[in-house]
Order: sequence, then structure tokens, then C-alpha cells
Amino acid sequence: MSDVRHQIRRRIRTDPGIHFNALARELDLAAGQTQYHTRRLLRADEIVSEELYGRTHYYPTDYDPWDRRALALLRRETSRDVLVSLIERGPTSPSAVADELGIARSTLEWHLSHLVEQGLVEKRYDERNRVTLHLANPERTGKLLARVTPSVADRLVDRFARLVDSLLEDAHADASAHPE
Repeated sequence: MSDVRHQIRRRIRTDPGIHFNALARELDLAAGQTQYHTRRLLRADEIVSEELYGRTHYYPTDYDPWDRRALALLRRETSRDVLVSLIERGPTSPSAVADELGIARSTLEWHLSHLVEQGLVEKRYDERNRVTLHLANPERTGKLLARVTPSVADRLVDRFARLVDSLLEDAHADASAHPE
């Protein structure tokens, strides 16, 4: 096996769920080189990949589909922060999570829709139709959380998205408060 493929396989084992761009960046490989070697590893059944919400993530072959999707979402800072909040606080309302994290409700809802869709979070409604957020599998989620160390670039992208959402929400609030 080539030395580059060995490096890629070792990096994926160390950092399961790493996405394509981070893999290329962290190993200092060209995109074409990364693509060539990951395809060879995929064909040889030495790794598996999964595309989720616009990113291709790579895993060792011993991760099941739920773990793969969970790890992909845990690599997104805001999704990870939501899960950590639910682990620490237990079941809570979406507004309490948004306030704690200092994010717009629209940002929270975007991440929640993915977390619910992938089976990490459940929305439960009471008799007055109020929503409470619950972790679907707290123990398993906690174990996977310990495996994820987001890259600086991933954190910057997430923070930029938060900033844009905040600015848009402020602009919308200003427009609503001062109609012409």
C-alpha cells in the first residue's frame, strides 16, 4: 500500500468522520491526490464514506450508519453545542438552548432539523403543544462526543454562519421595528 494511503487510513482511524477538505488540508495533500487515494481505499473496503448535508465524511469500516451520521453532525460546532447543552441540562425547551448558546432561533432550528432527522434529538410535545428537546440516545451520543475534535477551520465556518444569522436577525428586527 502506498505511504499516502497509509497516512489517509491512519488519519481516518484517528479522526473518524473527518470530511474530505479537512483530510486534504491536515495531511497537506492536493484535492486530486486525496480523491484518488480515498477512492482506492473505498474500493478496497478499507474505509467507508458518507455524504451528509454537503460534506463527504470518512470512517473506519467498523462504524455503523447511526454512529457515522452522529459523528458528521458532531463535527459542526453548533450541533455539537446543542448536544452538549442537552447532555448537561437534560430535556429543555428550544428557546432555553438558543439563549444559552447565544444563537438565533432560526440557527438552532436548522441544526435541530438535522439532529432530529438523524435520530440524535427528539422533539416532544406536551398537552399545550410546547416543545421539549430530548437526547434520543444520551449514552451513545456522549461516547461519540469524546471522539470529536473539530478543526479550527470547521469552527471558523460555524462561527461565521452564526454571525451572518445574527446580523440577518438584527436587520429583520430593525426593519420590523421601524417600518417606513
